[in-house]
Amino acid sequence: MIVFHAPEEVPADFGPAVVAIGKFDGVHAGHRALIGMLREKSAALGAGTRSVVVTFDRHPMSLLAPEKCPAALTDVPQKLQLLAETGIDAALVLRFDAERAAQEPRAFVESVLVEHLHSKVVLVGRDFRYGRGGAGDVALLHTLGAEFGFEVTVIDDVQNLSVARRVSSTWVREVLAEGDVEAARELLGRPTSLRGEVVHGLKRGRELGFPTANLESVPVGVIPADGVYAGWLVDYGPRVAEGSADIGTASEAAPDTAPDTAPEGPAPRRYPAAISIGNNPTFVDVPVRQVEAHILDESGLDLYGHLVDVQFVGRIRGMVAYEGVEPLIRQIADDVERAREMLGNANSLSH
Repeated sequence: MIVFHAPEEVPADFGPAVVAIGKFDGVHAGHRALIGMLREKSAALGAGTRSVVVTFDRHPMSLLAPEKCPAALTDVPQKLQLLAETGIDAALVLRFDAERAAQEPRAFVESVLVEHLHSKVVLVGRDFRYGRGGAGDVALLHTLGAEFGFEVTVIDDVQNLSVARRVSSTWVREVLAEGDVEAARELLGRPTSLRGEVVHGLKRGRELGFPTANLESVPVGVIPADGVYAGWLVDYGPRVAEGSADIGTASEAAPDTAPDTAPEGPAPRRYPAAISIGNNPTFVDVPVRQVEAHILDESGLDLYGHLVDVQFVGRIRGMVAYEGVEPLIRQIADDVERAREMLGNANSLSH
């Protein structure tokens, strides 16, 4: 997948293109259905037609109304990684700053869709708004499409048939707040995950016989409700310094290169894990929520400074304060067995 970071980076001979526009936070099942249609329309127009997603480097609300801006399910590098996996030809990541927010709807269409992407078809949702103050809507886009020679296709919301509700990033955040990582997986079409660096903690897990890898205090992603979960830890190796090839940093190189999806070195390794989220209520010296993963059936791993994904398969229980260390150790041992069983069942269902 080619990544452009500004319309001006798109080569003059690029296109024609079929374009889908949106935030694509989480690249959930609804987004994937839209991208499937994008690829179909691109293929139908014949060789040389490009499938392109236009998205933003941040949620527009982070600039327009920061107090109302929701937590992001993914950062830009993760979003690009997930988009690349869909098989689209290119992504244009627009910087959403004061200048972009003030751009008139017509200027947005002329500059991005017509002049640089040479759009033949533009796919948007029914509630799509663009341009200064959200002045641009689908009706205006149809008018401009007729003027500039591109077709506008309005995509109906993708519904979850079991509850008759539109699949959305908001819904994903809601179920994660309840600890329902299985529902989140259904909505996303993949396990929900957190990304961050493994840092030093109090090493209490090691003292209890269950060493853990502690994520940095503010990982990328929405942290599920406090509790114990079964899941996986994916180790990408030592985090690379900023500006180098790093799974956590989008490529800022030439626009005809794909985003970095892994640091150089060995392929990522995936480990089964029991994951704890909370402030360890049995003790009183943990003032903030922690995300820590105990890797099953492994010993001696040194993951400090490594970049990892913690992926959630299922919830085992809520967070509980215990009367002393011994009851806690017995509970953790049971959690580990339940995690092992849950992951074994998940693997058997996926084959």
